Amino acid sequence: MKWSVETLNAVVDAELDELPADMLARFHHISELIEEFGLERVREPHVKHLLGSLWEMRMKGKDGISRALYVTAVGKRVVVVRVFIKKTQKTPSREIELALKRAKEIVK
Repeated sequence: MKWSVETLNAVVDAELDELPADMLARFHHISELIEEFGLERVREPHVKHLLGSLWEMRMKGKDGISRALYVTAVGKRVVVVRVFIKKTQKTPSREIELALKRAKEIVK
């Protein structure tokens, strides 16, 4: 079974659509790497562990950096729960808290 990358809901889709074109292209590239080679073979600088079950896809573009926070679910699914443009060095705790809250909605 191959890995798949999906978004949690329309809210996350809208957050993704707000990204600049180069960061969106980077998101799609990382997603393709996960689907082609498997999540276990994709590492930094593309993905990084954050906290507990929460991981991040790391996108960089000419206008800055952004993150797509995700968790894994049954059936080799990567579920993106939050997408945002990062403005500080460290990922803000409110973004992590929001992502963890949304992750509870996933049907495992």
